Amino acid sequence: MQDPDTSRSLAGDRHVVGRHMTRQTGLLILSCGLLLSASFAISKGAFQIPVSRLFDWLAGSRGALDAVSMNVLISIRLPRVLLGLLAGASLGAAGAAMQALFRNPLAEPGLVGLSAGASLGAITAIVLTPGGFFLIAAFAFTGSVITTQLAFVLGNKSSGTSGLLLAGVAINAIAFSLMGLIIISADDAQLRDLTFWNMGSLAGANWTVLALLVPWVLLGVLVLMSRWRVLNALLLGEREAQHLGYTLQAIRQQIIALVALTVGPVVAVTGGIGFVGLVMPHLVRMWLGADHRWVLPASALAGALGLTLADVLARIVIAPAELPIGLVTSLVGGPFFVWMLMQGRAR
Repeated sequence: MQDPDTSRSLAGDRHVVGRHMTRQTGLLILSCGLLLSASFAISKGAFQIPVSRLFDWLAGSRGALDAVSMNVLISIRLPRVLLGLLAGASLGAAGAAMQALFRNPLAEPGLVGLSAGASLGAITAIVLTPGGFFLIAAFAFTGSVITTQLAFVLGNKSSGTSGLLLAGVAINAIAFSLMGLIIISADDAQLRDLTFWNMGSLAGANWTVLALLVPWVLLGVLVLMSRWRVLNALLLGEREAQHLGYTLQAIRQQIIALVALTVGPVVAVTGGIGFVGLVMPHLVRMWLGADHRWVLPASALAGALGLTLADVLARIVIAPAELPIGLVTSLVGGPFFVWMLMQGRAR
């Protein structure tokens, strides 16, 4: 007769193994979905590139695509899709890290002033300088880093994450007030530019931008993923995390800095894209549980998948024109998040 304790142990082991396999399967499903969505995004738009010819070209048939298709593929579609994958992955992973840090399902990178600072920097560049893509992006990145650092410095005046949360609220309010003052002096063309920047777009993608972003952002995402043990400890509570030997102030500084340095350059290039870092980690936790060893990579994959599909919608709904991608993510993510709140699942 088998010992009851042994039976329970074996049952627990089988449960852990089954959960582990489910999580691995989840990552595999997300990866496959990401490949399919990227292929779909490359083929669809005002100029169609048939998927069958695209796969023939990838298989080595160089005559599968004509000169025009090749030019659209190399110069426009590939950079845009890669930027969407990069931006979605960074927003998804950063959103998951912020929600663990604050132990708040409503947390996302903009909570500590990152998005507001980027918007303030971009509006400053559009209205008060000659403008241009790289100048606007540089101002936006600088603004995001400054406001995030200010929020952290002010937040340290109070113990716990509540001080950081309140500091972020204050920084956001100040940044939006300064934006209003600058907008007053903007002309019609500048108002149009800053309006479209705030709604987000992947239209600025090119190989030069990707060469600057890819190493930086990928490194930031990978470092965030390596902090999964710390984030799991924070889920237990601040006191428990301290008992496990973690220095909370240093941890908060590291996570906030990583989020700012990872998401800041992306937001500077794409403009405001909402709900990706808010909704995608929710979906991942509902599916795979709360272990950040799995939540962080899955949130990155889910963010990349979601933003790629949103970009396809933005390009085909009113083709040959396109919708701002931030408008699409808000139109889809907003009602979905309201539904989760009504179902009591946003926790």
